[in-house]
Amino acid sequence: MSTLQTLSFLKESKGGLRSIAAAAESSLGMLVEWAAAALVAAEILILFSGVVSRYVFDRPLVWSDELASTLFLWLAMLGAVIAFRRDEHMRMTACVGMLPQPWRAALDTFATGAALAFLALIAGPTYQYAVYQLPITTSALEITDTWRAAAMPAGIGLMIVFALLRLWRIGSPLPSLVALGAVTAIVALFFLAGPMFLKLGNLNLLIFFVGVVAAAVFAGVPIAFGFGLAIFGYLALATHTPLMVLVGRMDEGMSHLILLAVPLFVFLGLLIEMTGMAAAMVAFLASLLGHVRGGLHYVLVAAMYLVSGISGSKAADMAAVAPVLFPEMKARGARPGDLVALLSATGAQTETIPPSLVLITIGSVTGVSIAALFTGGLLPSVVLAVLLCCVVRWRYRHAAIDEAARASKATVMRAFLVALPALVLPFLIRAAVVEGIATATEVSTLGIAYAGIAGLLIYRRFNWAALQPMLVATAALSGAILLIIGTATGMAWGLTQSGFSRTLAAAMTGMPGGAITFMAASIAAFVVLGSVLEGIPAIVLFGPLLFPIARAVGIHEVHYAMVVILAMGIGLFAPPFGVGYYAACAIGRVEPAAGMRPILAYMLALLVGTIIVAAVPWISIGFLS
Repeated sequence: MSTLQTLSFLKESKGGLRSIAAAAESSLGMLVEWAAAALVAAEILILFSGVVSRYVFDRPLVWSDELASTLFLWLAMLGAVIAFRRDEHMRMTACVGMLPQPWRAALDTFATGAALAFLALIAGPTYQYAVYQLPITTSALEITDTWRAAAMPAGIGLMIVFALLRLWRIGSPLPSLVALGAVTAIVALFFLAGPMFLKLGNLNLLIFFVGVVAAAVFAGVPIAFGFGLAIFGYLALATHTPLMVLVGRMDEGMSHLILLAVPLFVFLGLLIEMTGMAAAMVAFLASLLGHVRGGLHYVLVAAMYLVSGISGSKAADMAAVAPVLFPEMKARGARPGDLVALLSATGAQTETIPPSLVLITIGSVTGVSIAALFTGGLLPSVVLAVLLCCVVRWRYRHAAIDEAARASKATVMRAFLVALPALVLPFLIRAAVVEGIATATEVSTLGIAYAGIAGLLIYRRFNWAALQPMLVATAALSGAILLIIGTATGMAWGLTQSGFSRTLAAAMTGMPGGAITFMAASIAAFVVLGSVLEGIPAIVLFGPLLFPIARAVGIHEVHYAMVVILAMGIGLFAPPFGVGYYAACAIGRVEPAAGMRPILAYMLALLVGTIIVAAVPWISIGFLS
């Protein structure tokens, strides 16, 4: 056989192997997606059954919470696997996006290699942790806790498989080999320097929690894996802590039952979009305000407020509102850049509206009452909405309104009656939590049941074929969020054990100016953290450290929660680093550069609003009992 024939044979063989690998990945991915979808559906049924059994029949299901908790970790890990396969884990791509295409491709491969490194390092400890749970028996189901804990090594193993398959799919093996070689070399250098790290004391906090995290985040490594590499390296190289402790902290962070509200509210957001409830609310608001100058811009602000009171997910909110309003707004002469700028600003404005996932996360990691957070979050967003509307009024004070006729009273009333079932839902959710009918986790199942019935019987828009993709999308987004919470919980524990939290508390409480200085510093810090780490990881990492300090300097914990959430929202949705801004651009199908200038006035309004909320505690706590 000639040399050319040999090369041709090897090329064909490699192509055949790639086809086999692609088929294997597709089949395995489909199995994981169906399993995750079934878990989301099972969680909805279990929690809804628990509410009905307790509230209607006065016979609580003693096993429901335990079964839901057991399945929840499996849902979180399989969701993380799906997000990994789809490349949907949260990461900052602003810096990577500025580089030439070859560099971007190289860093994407490096990011996969870095994630694979963390997964390979943590695989052994997760298996040991699952085995360690064997003697522990659950109280209601009377099964070993290994059935629950086994989700972690299973999820880690599946992500390793998908990482290897992704690297194999790359057209040329050279980038994969270079990326894996670079990651392996960096990990090896850190382990060789292990004796040195043991002598550095708390200087290691800067090396791992600042240096490693910053390098990983700015290189485009998904945030969850950047956090994981930092805390694994710190515990393995700078302390004598058994690595099973890290797995335990990750388990604790991801398994908190209140966080089960995350996938359920994400699914509820997708459901109200599919059933037409969001479109009905938007149509009603448009009939009220569509004829005034900039009227549909006011509708966008109000619609995001109402929809956020249902879904809890900003991506779901924007995806529900923008496709309904943007075409008509463009037809009336609105500039695409201004539309996406306002959409981003409303995303930041509505972060405090219940059932915001950030509110649920704060309640989980700090112990603040979820009901109090739900009550306190309504008015701060109104303050910001008023300021955004002031900017809209100023910008569109000279806009022509000839094409926008005032809707008749009959049209408004008809739109109101159509939207009424949808308008009731946010109040139903809040009332059920405040009145104690259901917990913040369970109330989402009531919303899902209500939305399903409304979609079937009232709006007659219920696409059964869309349910499975919606359940899979719910699992993927939830898994991405929960894996961040898990690794960030490990980092927060490491910071606490190092004594950093005590040092930080002493420094912050001793700042001149007391509560005012502390609040100002918190706003500045969380604007930056929101842009780099996004809201949920920043809260999980710094919430347990800063909320006790806020209480110590005399700031009400609900008031402080509202301020930091608003500050994080500004960072999350402000270009050039805010991930939320690019999500808004993708949903609105607008080039990011078009919204850079228009968004400045909106962001200034949000900052002014945040300062007002910080200066007037009554806005956040005035309605607390």
